[in-house]
Amino acid sequence: MKTVSLHVSARTFNRWLVVVGAILIQMSLGAVYIYSVFKPALKQRFPSWSQTELALPSQVVLACFAFSMPFFGKLQDRFGPRLVATLGGLLLGAGLISASFATSLWQFVLSYAVLGGIGIGAGYVCPVATCVKWFPDMRGLITGLAVAGFGAGALAFTPVAKALIASQGVMPTFMYLGLIFLVFVVLGAQVMVNPPPGYCPPGYVPADRHEPSEASAQREFTWREMLGTPQFWMLWATYFAGCTAGLMIIMNTTNIWLSTALLRAYDDTAVPHTVYANFVSQGALAVIVVSVLNAAGRVVWGKVSDIIGRRRTLVAIFLYAGTVMLLLNYLNSYALFLLGVASIGFCFGGFLALYPAVTADFFGTRHVGANYGVMFSAFGAGGLLGPWLAPRLMQVVEKVPYLPSDGTAAVLYEAGSYAPAFIISGAMCLLSAALLLRVHGWRK
Repeated sequence: MKTVSLHVSARTFNRWLVVVGAILIQMSLGAVYIYSVFKPALKQRFPSWSQTELALPSQVVLACFAFSMPFFGKLQDRFGPRLVATLGGLLLGAGLISASFATSLWQFVLSYAVLGGIGIGAGYVCPVATCVKWFPDMRGLITGLAVAGFGAGALAFTPVAKALIASQGVMPTFMYLGLIFLVFVVLGAQVMVNPPPGYCPPGYVPADRHEPSEASAQREFTWREMLGTPQFWMLWATYFAGCTAGLMIIMNTTNIWLSTALLRAYDDTAVPHTVYANFVSQGALAVIVVSVLNAAGRVVWGKVSDIIGRRRTLVAIFLYAGTVMLLLNYLNSYALFLLGVASIGFCFGGFLALYPAVTADFFGTRHVGANYGVMFSAFGAGGLLGPWLAPRLMQVVEKVPYLPSDGTAAVLYEAGSYAPAFIISGAMCLLSAALLLRVHGWRK
């Protein structure tokens, strides 16, 4: 039986094609961040869904995304990234298309969140693992670029989703987006190929080739061996804290702003539809702004980490994020709100850029697909906690009536304070900065 090679010749293959394919894939997968844009329309389509039920699909999709990654990471290590990324595109497309036919919460969760989330997990791990192998000479920058598309997905698809919701309705929008994502991910997957074993770009000499004392310290960990190290658990805990803060804001941006704006506008009479619609549009714009800074943070922080080191960069990001989270409840004007949530998006982008590089730094690149898949479970845990924590701990201040577009009776919107959730996640970020200083074995 012939063995099919999972590698290509480094002489005939342009490694930058992998980056292009990675961005194409990640932009489609990153549209998961626009879920808050759907929330107002889903609430009108399914008025019986509570705020926590409305948040459930965002929690489940992030969890399925993250917790399926270890499995698909091992698959791509064994069968190559092209096959697994293609499978991810097919699953994601199928999930969103089937979601368009949902008539209940459980149907929507199973299709959009479970099937779609598993597709995202299959597609996400491949560009990250492949780029790390092709670019050992600029690992921080390239992993930043590889995942920047994920952050930019909301920038590209928020206006698309808004236009489709306005013209076609919220449920058909999921079908159209599912078809788009299926095509884009499958196309990008075709350039997801591994370099030959031991590949080094021209002119690059790894540190352990000219520093013999370092060689013994660098080894290739399997995921089971990685779990046996204290470094993994300390890094996992900090990654979890950063993802909890970032995903809390990203998946609730529109609702947080709606709550703040409606409380400021309420004067004991129903808020006119035009005013309410303007607040919804401002919330959607905030999603775009967060996505821009999310994508920029992945590139900027990745490059910074190549210059000053991964530990210093991560400590700076956690201090920044923690401080902003503690202040966020006081940023009540739209301009200050944008500054606050954009800052969190910028920091969150840094987390997503640096932890793949950190995983490779500490535990090697041979099993990086499986290893980062396990590390990425911190994202899934943060995805379960963060999007749920904000609506769960929100302290209702007023049930603000607003007039819907169809001219029917006023609808009540529960507006309140998200301060408890902001304080908890801010404290977690500041504690993470201190914990990172106690992690030993940094190589960059």
